[in-house]
Parts: sequence; C-alpha cells; structure tokens
Amino acid sequence: MQQAEFDGKGSHIRWTEAAGAEPSRVYVHGLGSASTVYNAHIAARPELAGRRTLFVDLPGHGISDRPADFGYTLEDHAEALAVALDTAHVTGAELVAHSMGGAVAIVLAHRRPDLVSRLVLAEANLDPHPPVTAGSSGIASYDEEDYVVSGGHARVLEKVGPFWAATMRLADPRALHRTAKGLRRGTSPTMRRMLEELTAERVYLQGELSGELPGREDLEAAGVRVVTVPGAGHNVMFDNPDAFAAEVAGRAGASATRRKERTASAAGGAEVLRRQW
Repeated sequence: MQQAEFDGKGSHIRWTEAAGAEPSRVYVHGLGSASTVYNAHIAARPELAGRRTLFVDLPGHGISDRPADFGYTLEDHAEALAVALDTAHVTGAELVAHSMGGAVAIVLAHRRPDLVSRLVLAEANLDPHPPVTAGSSGIASYDEEDYVVSGGHARVLEKVGPFWAATMRLADPRALHRTAKGLRRGTSPTMRRMLEELTAERVYLQGELSGELPGREDLEAAGVRVVTVPGAGHNVMFDNPDAFAAEVAGRAGASATRRKERTASAAGGAEVLRRQW
C-alpha cells in the first residue's frame, strides 16, 4: 500500500499497485465506491496484464483518510489524485474512471495534462444538476447534518441496495455528502466542456440499458470515441466485463506510440504536444 499527504494537515490518499510496464493504468472509482472492488477483476484479465496498475481510493473513500475540514469538491479530489500520481512518479497515465470518478479524471486531465495520456470513462458525470434517475443515490437531497447525524446515511444505504451499500459503508458519511453536493454542483467550465476541449485520447462508455447519452454527437465531433456497451447499465465493468476490458485494452498500443512520437518531437525541437492548462 502506498500513500501521499494531500491536505497539508497529515491526511493521506492511499492506493495499491502492481508493477509493470509504462504507461501506468490508473483506476478511479465512483461515489461511495472503492477502486479495487470495482476494477481488480478487470485489471487481472490477460489482455490487460503486464502494465503498471494503480487502484486509487479518493479522499473519504475506502482506505484513504477522511478529514472533516476537507471540501471534497471535484477539484479537491482531482488535486488529491494529482498528489498521489506525482508521489508515485506517474506521468502520461491511462485513467480508467467510473461515474463521479470520471468527472474527477476529466478535471485532472484539464488541470494537469502531463499526468494523463488517455481517458476511458464509464458513464462519467458530465453536467451539473443531473436529473434524478432510478440509480441515483439521493445523498445530495439532504442537508449535511441531516445526512450525517439524523439518519440520512442509513436511509441511503437501505435505498441503494446491498452491493453499492457494501462499499458505501467504507466511505465517511460527511465526505460522501460533500462529494455528492460537489458532483451535483459541477465545475466551471463544465466537465463536458473540459472533455470536449482535451487533446488526450478519450473514450466514453455508455451502458445500453442507461439509454442514449445526451450530447453524443457533439462529443464525437470533438473527438471523443463514444461506445454503447451491450447489456450494460451504469456499472459497465460488472454488467459486461468482456466489453469493458476490451475498450480499456483496445488502444493502449496506439497511446504508447503517440507518447513516444511526442517525446521524440520535443527532443528534436519541434512543436510540443498542445494541451490546455
């Protein structure tokens, strides 16, 4: 297990990792989840073997610390993730990120493009104030103290069912609430706009059972590869692991080739990779 202090007050973000070839592949979980639980069965597949792999738990989740005075906004989570990757000496990583973690990954790629060469986003949140669906947690509908002190957390655990509750129990209730509020509030510019403007390779996985992705045509026009995953809902990695793993592995070679080309170009004095800071 590895760790890095992320708030200047002794709180640590933690991750586990497996050694292998670069570029590193970094898995980022969704709200109330944990990276190993949602992704270890994917990373262990033969088509994904041999790569350095990091499973990062965001602040307030899983094995990471949960300071009570931390903001837990999307930007806060992205900054903490950047600290983890810097400490691990990771650059040009492939980020495989789910739901809320996808939004964090987009913010990270926007702010620190040196850390990200490729994004594989599984139903990442792209817009503020998303509509309530059957799969919504409902956390953001509570006031903080109602959620943390007055039974809101227990009601949500009962509502979301045993599988999501199994990892949500590992998260701090206050951190969950602030993260959910931050996710609902979104970012400026929006996560969608950031994603459209990134120059890294971008893949967006939409579960077939979740319906059509709003704004798909605009994302594709901006160079995002949008893939509808057959037979999958929000948890694509569980509903169709074969398709999920294939998309994670699918363009790894191309990403590595582009990275080598960019390095050679910079060394030769040519135009460096254009990235938005």
